[in-house]
Amino acid sequence: MEHYQIKNNEQAAQFEYIENGEMAKLEYAIHNNSIALMHTLVPESMKGKGIASLLAAKAFAYAQETNKKVKAYCPFIVTYVKRHPELQEQLDKDFHADL
Repeated sequence: MEHYQIKNNEQAAQFEYIENGEMAKLEYAIHNNSIALMHTLVPESMKGKGIASLLAAKAFAYAQETNKKVKAYCPFIVTYVKRHPELQEQLDKDFHADL
């Protein structure tokens, strides 16, 4: 897989990947000791490259580095966690009792 540079744009509260002037992003919100992963958006031109998964991986790495629990509002993130059960320990258990 190619090397993709994912940036955490804290001012805009999103993880970003830019290619050919287009941006893929995972929007988030920080609240107390948790990070809410709100919405993943990948332009059509980037689909099929695993960009959404890379954005998710960056978000979970950031959550771990900053000792924040994850709240997955985004359906893609919920699916991502189901595919990567090792990440379930990072979820906010009060929010995700069913995962």
